Amino acid sequence: QVQLVESGGDLVQPGGSLRLSCAASGSIFAVYAMRWYRQAPGKQRELVADITRRGTTNYADSVRGRFTISRDNAKNTVYLQMNSLKPEDTAVYYCNADVSTIPTMPSNDYWGQGTRVTVSS
Repeated sequence: QVQLVESGGDLVQPGGSLRLSCAASGSIFAVYAMRWYRQAPGKQRELVADITRRGTTNYADSVRGRFTISRDNAKNTVYLQMNSLKPEDTAVYYCNADVSTIPTMPSNDYWGQGTRVTVSS
């Protein structure tokens, strides 16, 4: 029905940059809030950043000032620009979005499969 596909994860050195992308596709009426989560081995999944349809953003304290979330509503795509990467940023990054497929019904929460980011020298 609705699919989220992430891309852009890679191995990068500390201090480097990566740009993650996540595109929603399928039977979409509207895409509302979009979010990036991450999960490191042995840790719980945590919210990294989120963005409303109008572009209001929110960041975890650990990434504020280094990461930037943005979106292209025409493409149903959300991005995460990650700068000044640290080893502690190593995790699988997951895309999440509230997507409506039927105009008269509430939106549902959808998840991507994740993309791996490894920050190491």
